[in-house]
Amino acid sequence: MDFSHNDKTKALLEKLDNFIAEHIAPIEDEVYDFHHKENNHGDWKSWKLHPGTEALKAKAREAGLANLFLPDAELGQGLTTLEYAPMAERMGKYLFAPEIFNCNAPDTGNMEVLYHFGSDAQKEKWLKPLLAGEIRSVFGMTEPDVASSDATNMAATIIEDGDDVVINGKKWWSTGLGHPNAAITIFMGLSNPDNDKHSRHSMVVVPLDTPGITIKRMLDAYGDYDAPYGHGEMHFDNVRVSKDNLIMGLGKGFAIAQGRLGPGRIHHCMRAIGMAEKALELALKRGHERVAFGKPIIRLGGNLERVADARMAIEQARLLTLHAAWKIDNLGVKHAMTEISAIKVVVPNMLQSVVDMALQIHGGAGMCSDFPLARFAAGARALRLADGPDEVHKGMVSRLELKKYQ
Repeated sequence: MDFSHNDKTKALLEKLDNFIAEHIAPIEDEVYDFHHKENNHGDWKSWKLHPGTEALKAKAREAGLANLFLPDAELGQGLTTLEYAPMAERMGKYLFAPEIFNCNAPDTGNMEVLYHFGSDAQKEKWLKPLLAGEIRSVFGMTEPDVASSDATNMAATIIEDGDDVVINGKKWWSTGLGHPNAAITIFMGLSNPDNDKHSRHSMVVVPLDTPGITIKRMLDAYGDYDAPYGHGEMHFDNVRVSKDNLIMGLGKGFAIAQGRLGPGRIHHCMRAIGMAEKALELALKRGHERVAFGKPIIRLGGNLERVADARMAIEQARLLTLHAAWKIDNLGVKHAMTEISAIKVVVPNMLQSVVDMALQIHGGAGMCSDFPLARFAAGARALRLADGPDEVHKGMVSRLELKKYQ
């Protein structure tokens, strides 16, 4: 296994690093301040993007840095999962950076679904504007009334009715629902209850302005609304769309999900590793700048050992994630399930630990919006649930291990 960067990756990384250094890092505090002051409230309809966002997106596109996640040489840069991984890590250091490069979740996963499984008409109608960064999308999967850690529990329905399907049910924690440009959701629901449990659900594209959709609220995470993206609750009351909006047809939801979640988990984890690197960097700077009891605080209370632990944990998490990416590229998602499940436990827990250490070194400053650490902490904790709780992923790893000896 070779995880070294090839010439193509090196060239793109240099271009990406230069763009971040010139256009993103200098406005980091300004963007966070704007989003916090203008948007950190439940009135999501008034949320705004930082006024420089669209111009930066255009600059990134002109520089050939848009849609880097997509393995298509015409629509993106044709990168493999392993080649894209370090790009995601770089973007992860700045919470608003993925949108600038049109590489933000859940749009990346939704675009991959439409790219791999969508019809020509669906690609023309929804994939093109998503790739152009003109609209944003959400993914309706998790439900408030069932234990969504078992995805087969999904109870919201997609019922065939002539040339249409009728949708009923509730979805929540739909990331990006509060974004001013959010236009569609990919909704996953129960369509074929008599099939085997992994053939009962379907995915359908639903424009958010369809009659019968009510966006009830944005949910705050640790008191923060993650504006201007947000995580919302949607109710569907006899929402009717054409059967042409179904992706691949009825009963194909889980088959699509397997293709969606493999590379997407690499993206999430590499962005999280970028957050961890940023947190460690901030901890080291703060630790050298602040003096207590006659010494820089980095040299007090076992902090040097904590820095060493953080560095070792980050490197271990990165290698495990790159291993998963390599297996996806070379053997396919089905042969990388142990590694994919493992990184969804290892990486968020590592990030949570590193961010907590950095928060402790920052003291009270780490708890407020002067630094991104509080946002990182909320993100780290959320990641341990977002793509399934730790316990589910550990269960998958253990089942695959047991199979080796049965």
